[in-house]
Amino acid sequence: MTAIPYPISARHKGFNRAEIVDQNFNEFVQLWQGDVHAPQGDHSPVLPGSALDAKGFRELLESQLISRHLDLMARVLRVQNKVFYTIGSSGHEGNAMVARLTRHTDPAFLHYRSGGFMAERFRKLPGMDPVMDSALSFAASKEDPASGGRHKVWGSKPLWVLPQTSTIASHLPKALGTAIAIEQARRIGHKLPIPDDSIAICSFGDASSNHATAQTAFNAAAWTAYQKLPAPVLYVCEDNGIGISVKTPTGWVANNFRHRADLDYFFADGLDLAEGYAQVQQAVEHCRHTRRPTFLHLRTTRVMGHAGTDFEIEWRSVEELFAVEASDPLLRSAEIALSSGLYTKESLLALYEATRKRCFAAAEDADRRPRLTSLADVMKPLAPYTPAEVKAEAERTDYQERRVAAFGGDDKVPEKQPPRHLAIQIGQALHDMMAKYPESLLFGEDVAQKGGVYTVTKGLHKAFKNSRVFNTLLDETIILGLAQGYANMGMLPIPEIQYLAYFHNACDQIRGEAASLQFFSNDQYRNPIVMRVASLGYQKGFGGHFHNDNSIAALRDIPGLVVGCASRGDDAANMLRTMMALAKVDGRVCAFLEPIALYMTKDLYEAGDGQWQFDYPAPGQAMTLSEGRVYHEQANDLVVFTFGNGVPMALRAARSIEAELGWQVRVVDLRWLAPLNNAFIAEQAKSAKRIIVLDEGRRSAGVGEGVITAIVEGGSGATPLQRVVGEDTYTPLAGAALLVLPGEADVVAAARKLG
Repeated sequence: MTAIPYPISARHKGFNRAEIVDQNFNEFVQLWQGDVHAPQGDHSPVLPGSALDAKGFRELLESQLISRHLDLMARVLRVQNKVFYTIGSSGHEGNAMVARLTRHTDPAFLHYRSGGFMAERFRKLPGMDPVMDSALSFAASKEDPASGGRHKVWGSKPLWVLPQTSTIASHLPKALGTAIAIEQARRIGHKLPIPDDSIAICSFGDASSNHATAQTAFNAAAWTAYQKLPAPVLYVCEDNGIGISVKTPTGWVANNFRHRADLDYFFADGLDLAEGYAQVQQAVEHCRHTRRPTFLHLRTTRVMGHAGTDFEIEWRSVEELFAVEASDPLLRSAEIALSSGLYTKESLLALYEATRKRCFAAAEDADRRPRLTSLADVMKPLAPYTPAEVKAEAERTDYQERRVAAFGGDDKVPEKQPPRHLAIQIGQALHDMMAKYPESLLFGEDVAQKGGVYTVTKGLHKAFKNSRVFNTLLDETIILGLAQGYANMGMLPIPEIQYLAYFHNACDQIRGEAASLQFFSNDQYRNPIVMRVASLGYQKGFGGHFHNDNSIAALRDIPGLVVGCASRGDDAANMLRTMMALAKVDGRVCAFLEPIALYMTKDLYEAGDGQWQFDYPAPGQAMTLSEGRVYHEQANDLVVFTFGNGVPMALRAARSIEAELGWQVRVVDLRWLAPLNNAFIAEQAKSAKRIIVLDEGRRSAGVGEGVITAIVEGGSGATPLQRVVGEDTYTPLAGAALLVLPGEADVVAAARKLG
């Protein structure tokens, strides 16, 4: 490659490096003096020995130039408040080769330096404009076809690019999940929305490859391949040697991944289209034909810094910047363009400038387009809810033959059985839902032959076989990554997280990924999930913190997530029906919290009374989202708001309060913890003479704060109120656990204070 003559002015510390990079291209072309080969036909190699033909090179070059000029445009217009995002793709334009060599129906999960990939993938469908679409996204326009102006994301519904935000490896598990789902569909007879031999593509940087979430994805991919299970995911590590300002040790990526068993390693030079094309092609074809997880190590560089606010000259030497800028892949592409005879200096510079004008014109046009101006517009795709359609789906009963088969006969359907406790009824409801939805899958740690730690899923594996009920490796991040992958492919996943405390290992898979997809794709993409979590405390001190966890606030803080908690079996069945309908109809992500201490509870007041066992609700019944349950509706001396373990606790405490104080006590089971039904809470509070909010969460991070806010804002702030709540501590082992969790005596004591 011809050496680049740098202008003397480029050495000045105050120079804008974007301007220098731009100027370098022009000077390189103008001063180039290499040999020119006679132009060949469109389908001849662009250079002798290259797998890339002339037509392909011209199109890849155009995609590279579009990506570069979008970056340059963003740097200029950012200071004019016409562009709001400047993390660019400069130096990574070689990823356009990955787009060219894959299909537009191969689901793509891309990191933010994917401008070249996107420009090239736009060629796959006629009539689409990568420049205007990108400009609308840069400008945060409401007309942005990717996110509707909610974020600068690379995304496209018709091109199967699922929007990611500024991800740090959190998209790698769901890319693997999508790859596995492509193969799983065949085993369960599910029709995919894409061709059966599709692969999943996932790009990320060298620095991100070290992240725990990335490592867990690589491990799970290898674990899958080790068992000879197909997992056609193409992991593309775009190695530019630096993460913001932290350098990746030379050779680290290759040394770390080249010899990993069951993660097939390929290298490609992303700085040289003529050389790298065959290398990328080899990796793509390997992944598609072998259906094995494939690691493509793509050499890139990073010019112009991490983002527009990154002034590298302040922390990198000029000499180092010169060396980086000399490796600019557009200079090598210019050299190929000129030496191949496909372009003259004049025609190449004309194309360069025409692309610049096109990008600036699109940006100016995008700046005039409408932006999001109302809260309603912003939130519209976050949590779609169509009550009538959800109700109809939840109450749909046209699967009787399948459910009879699932239960083993008409006489064994659960509504014909005697009242049963929570664990049994959840299991019955899961049998019901899996019969109703042939596209549903239930998976997690120990859920199959064992039937779960608490036998809740007992019998499901026998009824639905290993293709629909299966164990996973012990990794909550991958469990939820799998769930998103299955959902992306049109299935209805029911992942189980073994304990609520374990959810925190993988919280971002729900918070940053699953629950955000509808929002950042403007409801174009959905990943319906019903996540079951064994939860809460009161296991008579068993297991300490990890098995007695009340951190519901971590779930309630996730925008758009539906959180429900049933305290009794009939409610659990109806709630699961509603959650599955919410997922099916509106694409919602739901968390179903199952109180472990109530799984086997049969009695309410005295041993043997059987008053906490209930009939199974026959098909055709369901529960409305946010609908609560009220015990003793006419009582108003004291109203207790609670949920989960608090419900039977409050009912027992109510007997003591009535005996001691003579008060009639109403107990309100919230059942739905997100979204809280503020209107329902306010209505129940209006007629109350006194109020207790019984919250088994922690004092500073529970559900009670939301309940009290609803009461106050609903106009009952003057009503005497006491809060009974857990303490701000981890839950200790054995009997000491009950010292930090609220109990019946605490509820009675709070009532006395209100007297």
